[in-house]
Amino acid sequence: MALGLLGKKLGMTHVYDEYGRRMAVTAVQAGPCTVLRLREPERHGYRAVQVGFEPLPESKLTRPERGQFKQAKAGPFRHVREFRLPAQGASRQELAVGQQLTVDLFQDYELVDVTGVSIGKGFQGGMKRWGWSGGPATHGSMSHRGPGSIGSTTTPGRVWRGHHLPGHMGADRVTVQNVRIVRRDAEHHLLLLEGAIPGADEGLVLVRRAQKRPGLVRKPQALQTVIEEEDTAKTAKAAKKK
Repeated sequence: MALGLLGKKLGMTHVYDEYGRRMAVTAVQAGPCTVLRLREPERHGYRAVQVGFEPLPESKLTRPERGQFKQAKAGPFRHVREFRLPAQGASRQELAVGQQLTVDLFQDYELVDVTGVSIGKGFQGGMKRWGWSGGPATHGSMSHRGPGSIGSTTTPGRVWRGHHLPGHMGADRVTVQNVRIVRRDAEHHLLLLEGAIPGADEGLVLVRRAQKRPGLVRKPQALQTVIEEEDTAKTAKAAKKK
């Protein structure tokens, strides 16, 4: 099933693997998530499961929102999202309304896709937003960070669509694929994910099985094996140059 969990990014730290290597990881409070609704092809046109995360007092909801949760007989929750399921496979018997989804949904060292909203950086110039090299810094140049010419006059007489210019940067939905789960803590509902993931601390993230490599478990290699592979690659690269 293409199931996943809603979670909260807590921040980054580091841990040591079984070979003594230090690994940078991101801590995510993943779940527990409660199943609120099941979407079926016969009624809704697609198959999906709707889950809620982070309980919320009813006083913070509008009356229509309260009615939605009462209909589902669960909640209320601050965040509600849907996870699409394969057209054939997951059935109503495997999932039930009110069921709790936890980090046990994943395995140690499994690859997952993580989706979040990147940190907003406001209005930025082209050098920061698009990595422009900038203009000359000496010899009397008066244009250091400006965009310069952005189009011609008669033909085409306009700015081409998609031209890189200064503008709003960040606050975009970003997905990082094939992130490895380093550790799971079922008691505290924690996932330690290798490397960085999008979003600010305390931000909402979606953790799903890797779309390109579902269910793949990739254990860390021994340090000596990594060194040997790097030496082999360097030797092959030097041989090609000769």
